[in-house]
Amino acid sequence: MSARNTDKSSRKSVFHALTRNFSKSKKEKLLAEVQEAGNLPRHIAIIMDGNGRWAKERGMPRIAGHNQGVKSVKEIVEACGELGIEALTLYAFSQENWKRPTWEVSALMKLLMRTISNEIDNLNSNNVRIKTIGHIELLPPETLKQVQTAINITKNNTGLILNLALSYSARIEILDAVKKISRNIIQNSINIEKIDEDFFSKNLDTWDLPDPDLVIRTSGEYRISNFLLWQIAYSEIYITDTYWPDFRKPQLYEAIRNYQKRERRFGKVSEQISIEKKHVKKSVRGNK
Repeated sequence: MSARNTDKSSRKSVFHALTRNFSKSKKEKLLAEVQEAGNLPRHIAIIMDGNGRWAKERGMPRIAGHNQGVKSVKEIVEACGELGIEALTLYAFSQENWKRPTWEVSALMKLLMRTISNEIDNLNSNNVRIKTIGHIELLPPETLKQVQTAINITKNNTGLILNLALSYSARIEILDAVKKISRNIIQNSINIEKIDEDFFSKNLDTWDLPDPDLVIRTSGEYRISNFLLWQIAYSEIYITDTYWPDFRKPQLYEAIRNYQKRERRFGKVSEQISIEKKHVKKSVRGNK
């Protein structure tokens, strides 16, 4: 190797070292800000988008983007567990995704199986409980078996709930709930006058989860894509241009910090929210 090439390589190594240190410092600062602010979302839901474009911009096949996206999943799950987030819903595979080329669907199912197989012991040891929403019975038999095994292994865990939306459609979820309630009305097992928002929510796939506080969509697209249409009525929405394979802990912390700076009014005015916060503070002080 020539002296010029050696010098160039050395400068490149120094640059990468400085970049890593800066990134680490920024990540630690963001994490400290998130923890200090305190009002963490109980439930984060993520539309993981941009795997294909990430790969295309690098001249790689689409599956390479999906493979890289798995690394983001691992890091975000880890981060949510560390922060004490109650639930994380990941939009892993929609009903509409079955329309993709057969080879890509097959590759995604194999990737799902391999990822669960590789990560289940780690998830279980970290007290993560896996659950699913969607029509998982439509998954290939081998994939379905792997998913059900993971659910069974982690069913008694009490930490982060990792909720995977698989073969999921919010519209179909709502229709399923309507059909279920209708059958009960026909059978006279429920009084129609008792059907309210809370009752309806208890008939959705997410009946045992709080509604998402924060919805994150990667890759810069401004749409919901048939995701949790009932549940996100009052969710805070955060859009980032970052593709999912590049969405890691610093990007998650930035999204949470953005959420923490917002005022959630739920139809009320700011003055009402301020008064309620003062009452809560007085109540807390009075209980000490």
